[in-house]
Amino acid sequence: MNQESEMAPITVEGMTCGGCAAAVRKAIASVAPAAHVEVDLASRQVRVDGDVDEQSIKAAICGAGYQVAG
Repeated sequence: MNQESEMAPITVEGMTCGGCAAAVRKAIASVAPAAHVEVDLASRQVRVDGDVDEQSIKAAICGAGYQVAG
């Protein structure tokens, strides 16, 4: 049985525009294609819901050229 889980929000440094948000979404989709991703530019936070590995998500965001705070 596949249970969806909700990950704590991830703060992404350097995400400043819609293009940045799209790049972060694309990076997350590359490691968690079935996950639901919400990006809030105002708070620079990303929330990922689904069966995902938090470390893989953070590594994908860093691989896209952004830094994960915390």
